[in-house]
Amino acid sequence: MSTADAPAARAPELKGPAPKILAISAPYYKQVVDGMLDSAQQLLAQVKAEVTVVEVSGAFELPQALSIAVASGKLFDGYIVLGCVVRGETDHYEFICTSTLDGLLNVATGQALCLGTAVLTVDTLAQAVARSHETGSNKGAEAAVACLKQIALKRALV
Repeated sequence: MSTADAPAARAPELKGPAPKILAISAPYYKQVVDGMLDSAQQLLAQVKAEVTVVEVSGAFELPQALSIAVASGKLFDGYIVLGCVVRGETDHYEFICTSTLDGLLNVATGQALCLGTAVLTVDTLAQAVARSHETGSNKGAEAAVACLKQIALKRALV
């Protein structure tokens, strides 16, 4: 199934109070990341989530921001990270992608966080645009669904 043919994401049923979500956005590719953020916020509105949005410079700063947010003591039920890395002509792409995604996984698993991740790692900007707009599959909305499903799981098990 192509990205354009993918069904629109739907918010899962969530028991309990409306969730508090921190969305961490790295709008280096503003059009792409804003498109994902808009779709994530629309989906989170379906469950009346209280969303706080913060921005960082780029994808590399996403795991650092997630760690800072957790250390701050401010309570969130879940987290969503949004960013985009487009392959260039140097090894920089490989280092940034690996460091970012490994860092996010380490923070999320180390702190038992409910995390939805939409860090696009693409060859071209056109690929990123296709995954960040209202038609087809929007990775921001998918990250919001993943976050909400993790919250539902945590609420069911804790």
